[in-house]
Amino acid sequence: MLATVPPRPTAIGQTEIRVLVCDDSAVMRAAIARALEGDPGVRVVARAANGALAIEALQRQPVDVVVLDIEMPVMDGLTALPLLLRAAPGVRVVMASTLTTRGADVTLRALRLGAADYVAKPSAIGGAQSAEAFRRDLLGKVKALGLRRFAPEPAVAGSTPDGRELPPFRPRPLTQPHLLAIGSSTGGPQALFTLMAALGDTMPVPVVLTQHMPAAFTPILAEHMTRAGRLPCAEARDGEALLPGRVYLAPGDRHLLIDGGGGGATARLSNEPAINFCRPSVDPMLESAAASFGGRVLVVILTGMGHDGLAGTRRVVAAGGAVIAQDEASSIVWGMPGAVARAGLCHAVLPLAEIAPRLLDLLRVARK
Repeated sequence: MLATVPPRPTAIGQTEIRVLVCDDSAVMRAAIARALEGDPGVRVVARAANGALAIEALQRQPVDVVVLDIEMPVMDGLTALPLLLRAAPGVRVVMASTLTTRGADVTLRALRLGAADYVAKPSAIGGAQSAEAFRRDLLGKVKALGLRRFAPEPAVAGSTPDGRELPPFRPRPLTQPHLLAIGSSTGGPQALFTLMAALGDTMPVPVVLTQHMPAAFTPILAEHMTRAGRLPCAEARDGEALLPGRVYLAPGDRHLLIDGGGGGATARLSNEPAINFCRPSVDPMLESAAASFGGRVLVVILTGMGHDGLAGTRRVVAAGGAVIAQDEASSIVWGMPGAVARAGLCHAVLPLAEIAPRLLDLLRVARK
């Protein structure tokens, strides 16, 4: 089934995000459309029951964001994804995934193939609360990705799209970092795969990482990250020692905290309430890192919505640590890295491809 709707008039200067919904379930197509069109800035312009029909719809009319199911007859989402990206370069694709091991694995494969993000379909046993969480998550991601397409590029390097210059960068740190801490959200898995591949197999410090992701997905993300690079990555376990050359990922639905410091640091997992609507959250990880390691923390804030990580980054900088943010042009969404950059907390704001070389430089060359 392929359904299209005529465009509705918009006010002069108004930006309307055009969405294509592709799912083999008519009920789910309708639910996604209702969730999106409750916002006046979003318009579902087509609905398709499989990947082949989605490609046909995309060739008929302009679309900004595609919400794409994974398992469908005729053509599944993973097969359709590269064809959709080829048919409409620049379109953003959000995968609609089930909260299962298979759903997580296929979703992460889709992210490596070019999908911008994913949403977890609501659970039938979750009732209204699950449906509302799905609506909020879906609408937030579609709007962030759709509006990102309309944002103008910065006029000059070191500026924002509205032409404002970023605050001056902080000077190069003088102390050797003892911990690398990474925070990411929307677009984070793709950025992490690239970063891990570029870091190689030598890492003189432990790496702690918080990526906004549900519990069913984080163990699969750790596996994909290990395959993407040469550093072993696994979900952090409560009480385990943090060792150099290993990546410790915050498990879904648990905050990752750091206890101790230097060679005696350990991971601690927390069930404390969500922070910035997130559990795991980047802020408590960074705040505990600053408390444990003082100024010997090197922070990387990658692509993501919102401002999670801003408060924790302030703590790290106040203690004397260093911060690198991904730049806007290479970010799927410049929320989290943009927040720390605009706050004047960064020692550098870099394209994704330049972050790993700078990290290795700081970790190996900084004066002790």
